[in-house]
Formats: sequence, C-alpha cells, structure tokens
Amino acid sequence: MPKRFSTKDLTVRQEPTAGRSGAGSFRFTDDYSVFHYGKMPDPVPGKGEACCRIAAFNFGLLARAGVPTHFRGFHPPDRMEFDLLRVVDPRERALGPTDVNHLVPLQVIFRNIVPEGSSVLRRLRLGRLKPSDIGLTLPPAPGTVLERPVIEYTTKLEEIDRFVGRDEAAAIGGLDDKQQAELEDCTRLVDEVVTEHARSVGLVLADGKVEYGRDARGRLVLVDHAGTPDEARLLLDGAHVGKQVLRDHYAATGLQSRVEEWVREGRPRSTWPAPDPLPREVVEAVGEMYRSLCELWTGTRVWGAEDLGRVLDRLAGLAPGRTDGATCTEPGPGAAWT
Repeated sequence: MPKRFSTKDLTVRQEPTAGRSGAGSFRFTDDYSVFHYGKMPDPVPGKGEACCRIAAFNFGLLARAGVPTHFRGFHPPDRMEFDLLRVVDPRERALGPTDVNHLVPLQVIFRNIVPEGSSVLRRLRLGRLKPSDIGLTLPPAPGTVLERPVIEYTTKLEEIDRFVGRDEAAAIGGLDDKQQAELEDCTRLVDEVVTEHARSVGLVLADGKVEYGRDARGRLVLVDHAGTPDEARLLLDGAHVGKQVLRDHYAATGLQSRVEEWVREGRPRSTWPAPDPLPREVVEAVGEMYRSLCELWTGTRVWGAEDLGRVLDRLAGLAPGRTDGATCTEPGPGAAWT
C-alpha cells in the first residue's frame, strides 16, 4: 500500500485476493521524502522507530474511538502488521461502489489551520485554489484558524500526486454518495481524536493526511497510519514539529520552486537533480526532535530525549540562511504530499 517512493519497507506475508484480505508488515525506516522527491540523501536517526511507535499508539486511540482500521499489531522497535488489501489502479480498471477488498486510491487531507508551509498558501498564490474552496472570503494569512475543518483530496497512485475536486475523487475511488459521506465523517473523527491528543500534550494539529481501503466485506477502513509527524503538521508554540522542518530547509535553497517548474514542464522525474545532503547538525537535531516528540506523544521514555521545546530552539538557530544550505547535483526520483 505504500507509494513507489515510500520511506516504509513493505513485506507481503499473504497476498490479498478479490475476496480475501492478505497480511503485510511495514518497517518504518529513517529515510524521509519532501516535495515530489523520494528518499532524500540523509537518513534521520531514530525517525523510523519514533514514527512507528506514534503510529501504533494512535491506532489504539482510534480503536477506542470506534474508527475501523487495518492495524493488527506493533512489533518493536519499528514494525507493524496489518491487513493487506488489493491495489487496483483506476487508470487500468474503474472502481465502483460494489468493489471490495481494495485500497481507495486517494489521499484525504484535513485542515484545521493554514500554517506557514501549507500548500494552500502556494495554490492560492498560483490561482489554483480560491478562498471560497476552503470556506473563506479572503486569502488567509499564515496561521489562520479555519472555522471548521476542510477536507481535500489528492490522487494516490499517479506519478505526481495532484489535488482533485470532490466529484472527481468519488469517481477515482469508486465511491457512491453514501460511501463518500462515510469517508468524510471518518476523516473528521480521526481529526478530532488526533487533535484532542495533541492538545493534551501541549501541541496543535494544523492538518493531516489519511488513506482508506474497503475490506472483504466492503467496510471502509483506515489504512497506512495517521497522526505521525510525517503526514501531519504539528505545532508547538507556533513552531513546526515534524517533516515540515526538513521541507523548510530545502525550500530555502529554492528546491521547491524548481520542482514546481519541473512538474509544470512535464520533466521526467528520473532527470531531476538530487539534493545535496543537509548539514550534519541539522540532521542530528531533527532526529532528536522526532525522538522527543515520540516520548511526549506516547508518554513512554525510550531514548531519554531532550525536551522538545529546547530541541526546537536549537533547530531555530540552524534555520535556513544560518547554515551552509543545500544545492542540487545528480538525478533521483521520489514523491510526497504537502
């Protein structure tokens, strides 16, 4: 179920069939991806274990809230098992409301706040989004709190993820009106559960991404995982906690703008220049950020990590413009949502 450029390693333990779910496991690696790249040059020490522990913890929260998921179990330090569904590419065969036992080929994004770094700001600037699309009358400033959560969709199996409207999302996912309403209700519940836990540990959940499948009975289930710092934007006193810190370092080098240009030109991903490594002190501080967040989020001391606020202060001192930065050299592929 991960994308071709996922930073999780998938092991298929039992292949799914048209009428029966299979079994699989993820190993969460220390790799990361930003923009539309795949694995970036630097593994982040402890990131895989931290994200796996947070994901497993969140599956417990979601189960208690009544959210159906594909989760089977956590195997420390960095593996989890789950029900494995078929992947049916809608470009090869259209999905319909009666299809079962398949991944819904969509990424479902929920937004509570429009923080700095959100694709909402960039798409508004480029004219690809209107304020009314997210329930506003005027373009939001960074940090705008939305009156109610906004749900958006992107594709899942295409070479470059793209935002799609609600109707196109339903067609891609093979969802009728009732099924799409159920998917959106479940997304709001996931948002509520993760938002409340974030609040309980002093954090703010700005936005996040979830994915779904339909099991062998046609029941909608949450797949992959939710609420980790890789697919959610968490804030502590307005500062990003998670992968956005890495995005910001590369965006400051102009990489994000160049990627947007390459996508517009239709330039093959295999020809894109790969970024140079980040400064070692940035990578080490980001690793400590992931470990500290994990201990705060789960309430379990694993590494004896530094206080999260102090780690973020240290990262602020290493902010783009105060480091050696990064450039681009040889080709390399990948994908990610923002």
